[in-house]
Amino acid sequence: MKNNIRYIGCDDKDLQLFESQYFLPNGMCYNSYVAQGEKIAVMDTVDSRCTEEWMYKLQTVLAGKTPDYVVVQHVEPDHSGSLSTLLAAYPNLTVVCSAKAQTMIAQFGINAKEVIVVKEGDTLDLGGLTLRFIMAPMVHWPEVMMTYAVEAQTLFSADAFGKFGVYDADKDDWACEARRYYFNICGKYGTPVSTVLKKASALTINTICPLHGPVLEGEQLQEAMRLYNIWSGYGVETKGVLIAHASIHGNTARAAERLAQMLREKGEERVVVADLCRDDMAEVIEDAFRMDRMVVCASSYDNNVFPPMHTFLWKLQQKAYQNRTVGIVENGSWAPSAGREMKALLETMKNITIVEPMVTIKSTLNAESEAQLKALAQAI
Repeated sequence: MKNNIRYIGCDDKDLQLFESQYFLPNGMCYNSYVAQGEKIAVMDTVDSRCTEEWMYKLQTVLAGKTPDYVVVQHVEPDHSGSLSTLLAAYPNLTVVCSAKAQTMIAQFGINAKEVIVVKEGDTLDLGGLTLRFIMAPMVHWPEVMMTYAVEAQTLFSADAFGKFGVYDADKDDWACEARRYYFNICGKYGTPVSTVLKKASALTINTICPLHGPVLEGEQLQEAMRLYNIWSGYGVETKGVLIAHASIHGNTARAAERLAQMLREKGEERVVVADLCRDDMAEVIEDAFRMDRMVVCASSYDNNVFPPMHTFLWKLQQKAYQNRTVGIVENGSWAPSAGREMKALLETMKNITIVEPMVTIKSTLNAESEAQLKALAQAI
């Protein structure tokens, strides 16, 4: 990189699940940087899975010099997992972090002898490069801060602006895996993200250095800023309809596909059908937030709703799904209950408009339920 900032991150190509829950078709990267003036600051460490490689990269960049500081912006183990090794290698290293981070570092059993606790607007002069600290609590942990390298016009953004995948995965399509990452990792915390975006808008930023994904510059940086403003405000990125179904024997799935056909015949340009029993649920959540409308279709089960749908709606609730229009399709062979349960979950969410009619299918589509489906297609 430039302006006395060097990249020393690592790719974890073999990691299959991020946070033990999000599928990684292209692995993950853990980013770390060295900021150098007259003094040297290491900007975060990496997951313990990559400690050996990371230490080699760090020592190569240092070329025999000793770092003065390690700035800990986020204590989650995929970023602090090599901190103990670093402190053992450089025992006089001073940790720079927020007050909450200092407490959490100790909770993870990391012995930091020398600590500088910083707050909003504090600076650290490296001699030719000034670091200014920006508190970013709940993006997406309470101890998080970001760091602005003033002379380099570079923002070290912690987990914000990150994405799934190794460093150069999908390099021509940052948004796809950045979107899935944002809504599943940070989606609940739109207000804190908006707050820190307002702080960032007062800065001249030419480069963003996140803790996951590529360094952002130029048009890619501007597009990332645009999308983050939409995402953090729970706005609509793409006009369209997501049809998410949870079907036991396939009849509810066939109804979902029939509804999709009806919508396309009416001229709806973007209709996405998702199988909650088989598709990556994190991607379905991404589409739910991306589009302005959704229809949920589920079988009844144990006088409730088929569990994959319950899980999906519960996850949307946890991620603060809001400001959307939703239709409901239920199926039940003798005592339909799915619609009632889906409606109850949706009503716990903010600014959700539930469209009538709620379609009830008795086992398979017939003339009556087909007519209801057509009415729902028209309404949605």
